[in-house]
Amino acid sequence: MTWIVIGCVWVLACTVIAMLPIRRQIVPGVMLMMAGPFLIWVLIDQLGWLVGGIALFAFLSMFRNHMIYMTQSLMGQRPEISK
Repeated sequence: MTWIVIGCVWVLACTVIAMLPIRRQIVPGVMLMMAGPFLIWVLIDQLGWLVGGIALFAFLSMFRNHMIYMTQSLMGQRPEISK
């Protein structure tokens, strides 16, 4: 049950950070993005694939633009940054 609470706190932290100006989002956003896969893995291990799948969907939904940008950068393309 502790991991569900930690996951909920992680989601709330993402929501609060999303309200910050873009310049102040970068460092905490990267930290949350790095912690996300670990948290998802623990949720899958402790609570099963259904809960982990929901957490993975939420993670990809919140960080979709960042994932697209990083994927395009790694493939050598010049990603377009929206304003």
